[in-house]
Amino acid sequence: MENEVKIDLSKGIIADSKNPAEFLDSSKILQNGIFADLHIHSKYSRATSKNLSLENLEKYARIKGVNLLGTGDFQHPEWSKILNTLEEKEGILYSKTGFPFIWQTEISLMYTQGRGRRVHFVILAPNREVAKEITKFLASKGRLDYDGRPIFGFSALELVKALEQISQDIEIIPAHAWTPYFGIFGSMSGFDSLKECFQEKTSSIHAIETGMSSSPEMNWHLSELNNKAIVSFSDLHSFWPWRIAREATIFKKPEGTLTYKELIRQIRENDILGTIETDPSYGKYHWDGHRNCNFSCSPLETKKLKGICPVCHEQLTVGVEYRVEELTNQQIQDYPNKKPFLKLLPLHELISFSIGSPLASKKTWAIYDKMISMFGNEFNILINIPREQLQEFGELLTELILKNRQGNLKVKPGYDGTYGEIDDIVKAKVGDDEKEAKPLTPSSPQKTLF
Repeated sequence: MENEVKIDLSKGIIADSKNPAEFLDSSKILQNGIFADLHIHSKYSRATSKNLSLENLEKYARIKGVNLLGTGDFQHPEWSKILNTLEEKEGILYSKTGFPFIWQTEISLMYTQGRGRRVHFVILAPNREVAKEITKFLASKGRLDYDGRPIFGFSALELVKALEQISQDIEIIPAHAWTPYFGIFGSMSGFDSLKECFQEKTSSIHAIETGMSSSPEMNWHLSELNNKAIVSFSDLHSFWPWRIAREATIFKKPEGTLTYKELIRQIRENDILGTIETDPSYGKYHWDGHRNCNFSCSPLETKKLKGICPVCHEQLTVGVEYRVEELTNQQIQDYPNKKPFLKLLPLHELISFSIGSPLASKKTWAIYDKMISMFGNEFNILINIPREQLQEFGELLTELILKNRQGNLKVKPGYDGTYGEIDDIVKAKVGDDEKEAKPLTPSSPQKTLF
């Protein structure tokens, strides 16, 4: 597969799988790893880039070092027309240049079960015919043309039952499982368990998506997830490299042709190689707080405050860390099939921080483009390129990349819809002096699409 990521996953990895030695053999990863982002959107979803096209998705997937993408929004009438021009083999769609996509969409269910529920789901389909049947079912429940991520009023249980009647090969994954407002375990409108949500169909759910505000190890605290795969995808709303595959799942590359059937087998048998995660503090809902009040706090402080914002005296938006603590019912060591994962912030974030320039500025892009031209793709830079080769770009950026690789970069937690920020003072010697990188000031904001 093109743009194979040349990395050594023995550096900075949390490895606690049944056979970590085999996983950490970089030659095996090179031969067998497929870096996949299977939760994306098209330009027909709300709050997405108008330039979100298949061509741009493929372009920046290759720059990032991604081998496989979801299609996003396959039920949307206009996006479906574009997807239907692609060639399909074994459930995999291929662009004109041979880049692979898998049939995928996300839907929102808003309904009453005891109280109001709002939960998002990623849906993967095995082929064009099944994707059409799913589209017909969704069309019977509401409009499909107004948003690439449509909203429906039926329950999660009904969703599973209906899609199983269409095909047993359809995969349903609770999206960003811990997000307060739209995650299955969310503090505002979710459930306390998969069983509460899916009832007799709980066994039909084989995986959950971590979301940016949680990491696999946080999910290992729930015994209900002991027999579920924990996967990670970006939920991108733009194609830029600081969004695409900011979270990804590493699948084993099959000996023969890549097939949908094999990818789903790995999810259902929890046989993936591992995941790429952002630091959960980088996520928009890691800590508790109020964005409008410019106030955030840890779960411990929330308990002291009895859940009340000290600024406006209203109920705080409870974040993921608090919610995980609330639902924890086992120790991490009791989780039976831990998969290795890497915590990585996007390269644009590191460059931006190191030079004190906004994320999408010309200065940041100039450094990024030069690094990609030298080293091939972003994952290669973030994970594999040694110090001596990075030093051309300065000791400061080098130190940030290495610290990021080792999972030692300090991040100020995000809260109530606000992204986390690098909050480190990184010192690097430049000649006889020392140079510092500090967080960007409020005068240089980083406003971007999702």
